[in-house]
Amino acid sequence: MGIDPGLTRCGISMLDMTADRKAYFVNVGIAGTQAAEALDQRILRIFNATQQWIKVYKPDALAIERIFAQEQVNTVIGTAHASGAVISAAAMLGVPVHFHTPSEVKAAVTGSGRADKGSVGRMVTRILGLEKMPKPADAADALAIAICHGWRGGGIGSGINMAAHTQTHQGSRPVQAARGAALTPAQRAWKEAEAKARR
Repeated sequence: MGIDPGLTRCGISMLDMTADRKAYFVNVGIAGTQAAEALDQRILRIFNATQQWIKVYKPDALAIERIFAQEQVNTVIGTAHASGAVISAAAMLGVPVHFHTPSEVKAAVTGSGRADKGSVGRMVTRILGLEKMPKPADAADALAIAICHGWRGGGIGSGINMAAHTQTHQGSRPVQAARGAALTPAQRAWKEAEAKARR
C-alpha cells in the first residue's frame, strides 16, 4: 500500500507486486477533508480511511512519503498531521510502515529525482498499464510511492533488494538481497538513476 499524505487530499493506493517486481494495479483513491472542518475531525477522517483500506486489502506493508520542509509552513504541518494519522492506523493493525523521500519516489518511476508531477503521473500510467493517468496528482503520487517501495525491496520473499549497496535514509527498512539476483532492465535503470542523483 502506498500513501501520499495530505490533510486536504490524502492519496491511498494498493498494488500487487510479484517476486520479479512486476506491479499490478488494485485500487487508488483519495481521503479528503475540508479546511472548514475541525482539525481533530480531519485527522480522524484520514485515520479511519487508512484503517478501512488496510482492513479491506490486508497489505504486507505500507509505504508513505517522508515529509520534507517546503515553502509553506502550513502545508508541512497539515502533511505531518495526515502522516501521523496514517502511521498510527497502520501501527494499530500491525502493518509495517516504510518511508521514502520524494526524490527516491521520482527516481524510482521516472529515472530522475527531480521529475515533475506530470512526468510521475505519465510513468505510473505506463508502468501499471492504465488507460488514463490517475487524477488528482495525489492519487498518482500514492501509486508511485507503492511502486517505489516494491522496487526498493518491499516485496515479500522476492530476494531482490533495489536498495542493496545504496545508502538509504533513516526510517527505511530494506530487506536482504540474494547474492547475484538478476535485475530487470527497469530495475537497472532505476539503480543507475539513484547513483547519479547522489553524485
